[in-house]
Amino acid sequence: MMLVCYIVGGILVCLVAIHLFLEIHYFMRMCLAVIIAKFFKTKIKILDDTYVYGVCITTDLDTLIYHMNNARYLRELDFARVDFYERTGLYKTIRQKGGAVVQGACTIRYRRFIRPFSVFKITSKIIYWDSKALYMEHRFITPKDDFVRAIVICQQRVISCNAEEIMKEFL
Repeated sequence: MMLVCYIVGGILVCLVAIHLFLEIHYFMRMCLAVIIAKFFKTKIKILDDTYVYGVCITTDLDTLIYHMNNARYLRELDFARVDFYERTGLYKTIRQKGGAVVQGACTIRYRRFIRPFSVFKITSKIIYWDSKALYMEHRFITPKDDFVRAIVICQQRVISCNAEEIMKEFL
């Protein structure tokens, strides 16, 4: 009986340590976003808009507990980009060419804040590309009033392959 207690205790300690040292909920949500995009959403063309929904929960709030923390906007974009990459097949194509994609730059304009427990939609689309990078626009929109709360322009740097050649395959 003591052996079972030690095993269960060891497992609990390991789970707590993993949760403390790794943001396990972030990785779990990323995996969920990939699974939903891959198996439950339709494929789209490279220049089409994609959208994902989110909710501003208590862990997303700033210190005033009045609106979503500015850093959370950028984190939510990770899930929107994963959805876009998976549904268009862009990431798969880049990897097949031996390349990779990383966030090169990002600028964001906050227009109005997102309040706690508000639902929001993130739209994503490619707006420009050159030989080294893809440029995406993301919009945070609250569906209840259809207001654009924030606009983000991101440079997605394509490494070890030519972004123009990648885009030619999709057009």
